[in-house]
Amino acid sequence: MTKMVVVGSINMDLVVRAPHIPIPGETVLGSDFGTFPGGKGANQAVAAARQGVDVTMVGCVGEDAFGRQLVSGLRLEKIDTQFIHLDETAPTGVALITLDAAGQNSIVVASGANYKLTPGHIHQAGPAFSNASVLLLQLESPLETVIAAAQNARALGVKVILNPAPAQALPRELLSLVDVLIPNESEASMLTGLPVASLGQAEAAARHLLDMGIRCVVVTLGPQGALLVRPGQPPIHALAFPVNVVDTTSAGDSFIGAFSVSLADGLPLEIALRRGCAAGALAATRHGAQPSIPTASEIDQFLARQA
Repeated sequence: MTKMVVVGSINMDLVVRAPHIPIPGETVLGSDFGTFPGGKGANQAVAAARQGVDVTMVGCVGEDAFGRQLVSGLRLEKIDTQFIHLDETAPTGVALITLDAAGQNSIVVASGANYKLTPGHIHQAGPAFSNASVLLLQLESPLETVIAAAQNARALGVKVILNPAPAQALPRELLSLVDVLIPNESEASMLTGLPVASLGQAEAAARHLLDMGIRCVVVTLGPQGALLVRPGQPPIHALAFPVNVVDTTSAGDSFIGAFSVSLADGLPLEIALRRGCAAGALAATRHGAQPSIPTASEIDQFLARQA
């Protein structure tokens, strides 16, 4: 069975629904409030685990109620949590999320214990890396830790997949270690300095990233689907699926989990992209981060209905 390691953030999402996302200085009366397990790292770990692969999560939470609840939830997903560090000095990370009537979100993250994850913790998780075929990374952990994880994976022949979120400038030291980079439009624009508002612009930005040493770039484009670009090859475009959007919080993480597993399982790139788009579409029709992430069978059933 395919084995994956996810190094990244583990948060509790505090979500409130409002008629619109407030502008600076504005107070808006919200309606529903809920707490949901989240964090890009944990979301992607759950997304991969629900595709039927073995997943080990490497991260850090505080020794508090949120931390215990989040680790317990990952165990229920059959995710190996032995390399999740419990920190006594920092609280578990939280994300404050406002959802508007159209399901779009505004997010503020207080990283807390996520930024206590060190290269030393990566070294301790060595046994997980040695048995893995894929490493999934994001940028809600210290950059030095992300680089250490990528270096460790590369040394062991493990494929490195990076979701460069939240968007920030990245050193070539990291980019040169990445096999597959999966940015959205804003992240691709941040990394390249190029506009990304159309398929043509997305391809130009992706090819610019390939010139930095990355082997494959997948730009997620929301309602325009996703575009995969490789050196010397024509791009592959997968269309988005029209759905009734209620919450986009983990749509991108769901895409990444399903696409990464499909890639690791050796499926054709067109099918991997299509499954990723289906996973993202399904997640957007449900509330919450991890509760909205679909299983492999749900993706199969959704795609069957599209035929």
